Amino acid sequence: MRLDKFLKVSRLIKRRTVANEVSETGRVYVNGNPAKPAKQLKVGDIIKIEYHNRNVIVKVLVIPQNNVSIQESSTLYEVIENA
Repeated sequence: MRLDKFLKVSRLIKRRTVANEVSETGRVYVNGNPAKPAKQLKVGDIIKIEYHNRNVIVKVLVIPQNNVSIQESSTLYEVIENA
């Protein structure tokens, strides 16, 4: 699954267009490397998102086939750091 779609489906970022913009500006890293929106994710990848006032680091646990419900979205990843 593409990085931008995963960020939206997991609700780490609310809209896919915003996920695209954040990725394009170099504020999203996958396994320590800056990632473009089209980066293909796999289970075990570490995603770091730099927000304006904090950083969030998560580990991908599940790659969904389709959209998931709000209740299921938090099961797609494990929060490693939220500072």
